[in-house]
Parts: sequence; structure tokens; C-alpha cells
Amino acid sequence: VTLFQVVFNRHCSPCDIKELICSSSNFPRSACPYSHNSDSVFLLTEKEDMFQNVLSQVAEQFSRAFRITELKTEVTNRLAMLEKRVELEGLKVVEIEKCKNDLRKLMDEVVSRGGGRMNCSCKYSFSDDGKKLTPRRDVPSYPKYTLSQETIEALKKPAFDVWHWEHNEMLSCLEYMYHDLGLVKEFNMNPITLKRWLLGIQENYRNNPFHNFRHCFCVSQMMYGMINLCNLQEKLTLTDLGILMTAAVCFTLVCLLAVRYNDISPLENHHCAVAFQILSLPECNIFANVEPEAFKQIRQAIITLILATDMARHGEILDSFKLKVDNFDFTNEEHVTCLKMVLIKCCDISNEVRPTEVAEPWVDCLLEEYFIQSDREKSEGLPVAAFMDREKVTKPTAQIGFIKFVLIPMFETVMKLFPQIEEIMVQPLRDSRDHYEELKQIDDAMTEKKKTENMSLGGKKK
Repeated sequence: VTLFQVVFNRHCSPCDIKELICSSSNFPRSACPYSHNSDSVFLLTEKEDMFQNVLSQVAEQFSRAFRITELKTEVTNRLAMLEKRVELEGLKVVEIEKCKNDLRKLMDEVVSRGGGRMNCSCKYSFSDDGKKLTPRRDVPSYPKYTLSQETIEALKKPAFDVWHWEHNEMLSCLEYMYHDLGLVKEFNMNPITLKRWLLGIQENYRNNPFHNFRHCFCVSQMMYGMINLCNLQEKLTLTDLGILMTAAVCFTLVCLLAVRYNDISPLENHHCAVAFQILSLPECNIFANVEPEAFKQIRQAIITLILATDMARHGEILDSFKLKVDNFDFTNEEHVTCLKMVLIKCCDISNEVRPTEVAEPWVDCLLEEYFIQSDREKSEGLPVAAFMDREKVTKPTAQIGFIKFVLIPMFETVMKLFPQIEEIMVQPLRDSRDHYEELKQIDDAMTEKKKTENMSLGGKKK
């Protein structure tokens, strides 16, 4: 005779246990021997295999009753989901941004050590830049701001102060411009796609002192201002307006900090490549509903405008416009293309049109970017452009010649076609020229005073 012990929960009644064992083993209820106390039941049986069969059937019935397998699967799946959420949501935004910055710095270091005089257009590929243009199927998460009527009116003016706006607010302002100009309706844009595209553009700007997303917003807002000021909605087609705005938004994408050669055309080509790399993503293609042939023309027109911002072509483009401006024909495609090229050039370098307190910080940012570049060029034994050398350039000297010989002549030529810009755009440029000439006079007087003092000290020492 073999004695086995089966342990049940103390809360089970003797009758329940007897009923379960008898029904499982096919014993008559009167013939099933067991003894019971508060902790256990002792079951005596003559055949071990009979009792194993009882236990198996009991276990099976418990499993069925409580759905043990399904419960285990459900728990496992829920744990996996929780682990995934921890993985996706556990990283804080600050930590993610820090990782991104660290990656950018590391990539810049790798590039700076490995390229020598390599041409920028092949040295910096999309992957080398550390940016992956991945599709964004999610709805962009930047907040939707309700612009006040005061802000809406200010956006239309060249004097708009661009320094008081966060990136999310600037994105919302750009979105508003596209809707207000009728471009969303004209090109049958999906509003969510427009959001994704703007966000993709913003994410692909570097945090350079000058050529950054705020500069992009500056150029775009000035273009929007000129469209309103010059009543271009009545003179140009909506397609032309869309080309102007889109070129303004993305013409300095992924602008490189250190350009190690004098011919910067490859840089403009690089901007075009990144812009259309983003547009090639279905989730970001704001022209997805445009006919293929029309899109080819839009694409070529945007490329033409972006390449027009190369200052090496400044004289050529302005001279061409001067030949047309006195007899300008808005029905002539060549005339309109030339006008669009001049307009984006104006917006690109229009900071001095704004009030001094808005414009002057941009000069500091640009000089900082120039000086960082020239310092790197000096350390690598490369030639340095005089206008970028911190030992030769001051704020007044950097601005006076640029305003007198580049900005004012170009804007005065545009003024022949649009006289209304004189008071709002051309006069501020003249005021800015006078401001920096006064600063130069002060700097010259201080320099002369120091020379006199040094000569006087030298004489005393002798």
C-alpha cells in the first residue's frame, strides 16, 4: 500500500474535495477513502497510476476552469507592450536633444578630420550629415497657435520683429501664410502634409549662428511681406507665388558652417537636393496632387530661384533685371522669371530693411559665423576671405560697403517697378547706411586717439 499526500487550499470544504476526487476517479462517493484536517487531505490508494490519472484530470479541469494558458499569453503580451512603451516614452525630450547634439558634433568632427579640401557637394552627403529623412506618418505635434489680428497684420510688414518667436510659433506663421495666399487650395495640398513638410524643413536646418531656421523664417516672412506690399497677388499667378514662398522656405537647407572654397554654387545645389529629398517623401510632398508635367515646371522654377541666391551671380542677375524694368511686361515669362530671381535675392539679404534693433543682432550672428569659418581655415592653412577675417573686419566696415553697393542699388531698381517700397524698404536701408557710417566715424576717432596716446607714451619713455 502506497501513501500519497495531496494538498488543497484550506478554504476548500471536505465535501467539495470529495466530490472532485470521486468525479475524477469514477469512484462511488461512498467508497472514496480520505481523511481531512485543516491543512491537508491524506488519500490512500492501492494503485499509483490511478492516482496520477486523478491528479492529471484535476490539473486539466483547473486549467480549463481558470484558462491558465490564455492568462499566461495575455500577461506576456501585456508585459511586452509595457516594455515597448517604456522604450518609446521613457527617454526624456532633453536627453533625446542632447543625443542629437552629440551626434551632430561627432559627425562634424569626423568630417573635419577626414575631408581635407574635398568639395562640399560630395563631402557632405545626407547620411554624412547625420540626418535621416524618414517618413513622418504621424500627425505633427507642434501646437496650433491662433494668430491674433495684430500678428496677422504685422506678418505682412517688412518691419516684423522675428526675434520674439519660438520655432513652433514660426511654423504656425508659415502655415498661415500658405493658407492666406491661397496656395493650399491652389495646389490641393493636404493640410497635414503641409504641417509635416514644414516640420521636415525645420528639422533639417543646422543650429548655425546665422544660417538657421530663424533666418529661413526671416526670408519667408519678408517674401510674404513683399507679396502683400507690392500687390503681387494681382500681378503674378498663384503658381508663381507658391514657387516664391517654397523657394524662400528651403533655400538654405542644411547650410554648411565651413565652406573651404570661393565658388559657392555647389552649396546652393546642395540646398536644392535636400529640399527635393524632403519633397520626395510621400508624407511631405505638398505638390503630390499637382500634375507631373506641372510639377516638373515648378521644380525647375524653385531650383532656378535657389541658385539665384548665389552672390557670385549678383551682378549678372541685377543687370538683366535693369534691362527689363523700364518696360516690364508681366505677361512675358522671361521678365517674370527675372523678377522672381531678384525678389528672392532681396528677401535673402533684407535684414537691414528691418528696424535697427531687429537688424543689428543679425550682423553679430553673421560675423560670428564668418569668424568661426575663417578660424578653421587658418588652422588648416587655407586661404581666408578678407571679409571673414576677425582681425580685419568690424561691424561698420562689414555693413557700409554691402549696403551702399549691393542692397541700395538692388532695392532702388525694384522700386522703379514698385514705387510703394521706397518708404517702407528703401529708406530704412539709407538710414542703416548712415547709422553704420556714424559708427565708423566713432571707431576711426577712437583708433586715431589710441595711436596718438601710444605715440605720446613712446616719446615719454625715450
